[in-house]
Amino acid sequence: MSESYDYVVVGAGSAGAVVAARLTEDPAVRVLLLEAGPPAEADEISIPAAFANLFKTRWDWNYQTAEQKQLHGRRAYWPRMKALGGCSSMNAMIYIRGNAHDYDTWRDAYGASGWGYDDVLPYFVRAEHNQRLGAPYHGTDGPLNVEDRVFTHELTDAWVQSAVVGGLDANDDFNGASQEGAGVYQVTCRKGRRFSVADAYLAPAADRPNLTVRTGAFVTRIVIEGGRATGIAYRRGGEDHVAHADAEVVLSGGAVNSPQLLMLSGIGPAAHLRELGIDVVADLPVGENLHDHPVVPLIWKTRNTTDLAQATTLGNLLRWKATGKGPLASNIGEGGAFYASRDGLAAPDIQIHVAPSAFYDNGMHEPQARAFTVGPTLVNVASRGRLRLRSTDPAWHPDIDAAYYDDPTDLDAIVAGAQRAIALTTSGPMAGFLDELWMPHSRHAVPTEGELVEHVRQYTQTLYHPVGTCAMGTDERAVVDPELRVRGVDGLRVVDASVMPMVPRGNTNAPTIMVGEKAADLLRGRPAPTAARLAAVG
Repeated sequence: MSESYDYVVVGAGSAGAVVAARLTEDPAVRVLLLEAGPPAEADEISIPAAFANLFKTRWDWNYQTAEQKQLHGRRAYWPRMKALGGCSSMNAMIYIRGNAHDYDTWRDAYGASGWGYDDVLPYFVRAEHNQRLGAPYHGTDGPLNVEDRVFTHELTDAWVQSAVVGGLDANDDFNGASQEGAGVYQVTCRKGRRFSVADAYLAPAADRPNLTVRTGAFVTRIVIEGGRATGIAYRRGGEDHVAHADAEVVLSGGAVNSPQLLMLSGIGPAAHLRELGIDVVADLPVGENLHDHPVVPLIWKTRNTTDLAQATTLGNLLRWKATGKGPLASNIGEGGAFYASRDGLAAPDIQIHVAPSAFYDNGMHEPQARAFTVGPTLVNVASRGRLRLRSTDPAWHPDIDAAYYDDPTDLDAIVAGAQRAIALTTSGPMAGFLDELWMPHSRHAVPTEGELVEHVRQYTQTLYHPVGTCAMGTDERAVVDPELRVRGVDGLRVVDASVMPMVPRGNTNAPTIMVGEKAADLLRGRPAPTAARLAAVG
């Protein structure tokens, strides 16, 4: 079965949904959006505090890394959402853009012209509908709702106050003039309910006759003829289909699925493809440059307070359903901070996420006692891994090597970040709520450096931010050019977190949406918005 559109977009996640919605603002442009998963219809998706309940279910691609040398040979579990909205339908909803230095580094160190901070800020602004903050850093009439969370636990507020007592600046806008300091996070929610890109971009576009959205569509390869991508082959309902793209094919499968699909289609490292019997279309470093934000849980038992895990009651569920309020409106990772692990850094390399419960191994746990978690997260990552095919069968998961801490500077930084996190947590107002340190297990009041190193190796997990496997740039490290076109193949672009040559300092959902916004302009040949033009339109 075959059909034809102007654009075929693969993946309805944080970038693909944006591209499809923006392109179909022009009624003359026909777009097919293919999504392997179903519509995002479940209470666990809408309830902010329930996101971890989606892990290892039918909603999850359920990836695992290869054995990690620096983690005692452990494999790390990587959840990735399989539904409309992609990971914006599964994430912790934290709205962070990254540091201005990140985007200037994309431009200056990788040759990603047009992606400096001044270039991308207007796209963040255009996407955003912020309920509290405004110009010059924030938008107030974009599709993506961003709000102050309607529920914040008293422990989160106490931690922020303690971090300020400990020497950090108070920061009520991590996306404004300065990223450094401590505060509570804004979230991509609306009135206490998750607000994904499916809600923000696809729902308003659902009635457009020029937008076709197909769920349950498992893409198997890119159709390439004479060096040009002409369509997509996919399976749906037990039948094979081909969708032809008269203009371009856009891959938005994310840092795992997009490189896997490129390699299955003959675009990738030539030697690797030949080993699997795949004809080489373009010899490119697809799957290289893989990196992710690692996070380490530090957990205290608490007293004189409550635990968010105990709030999962029928009464609170009914309250949330009726009003969007109460503890189930918590995104769990309610607040945190940004700071440098050592002097002399150009920008923070540590982000803190705090949660009013015991959150480790990718979820809240039935508490042995009431607990509080502080998660130092390394957000400037030196280690680089890679992704490779394990089979020519597209249903097989690829081989994923995150290479956590393979560069020893990463281990030094996360340990230093954890030491400061412990100091910030055990002073100020938090001290009255802390009973004892539960993790890491220590024979001392303050864990030794050796104990922290062992804890890091044993309990590091992903913060769900893999990037870089189809990196943009202008040199031989690049898979796509600064306009996101795959080098050596016409009519094919990659638009998702895989094109980020370096992971931003912070949660990656907002930056991925920004990539989608900018890509839509690149595809339409429109000039980039400027702050002045946005203000005039507003």
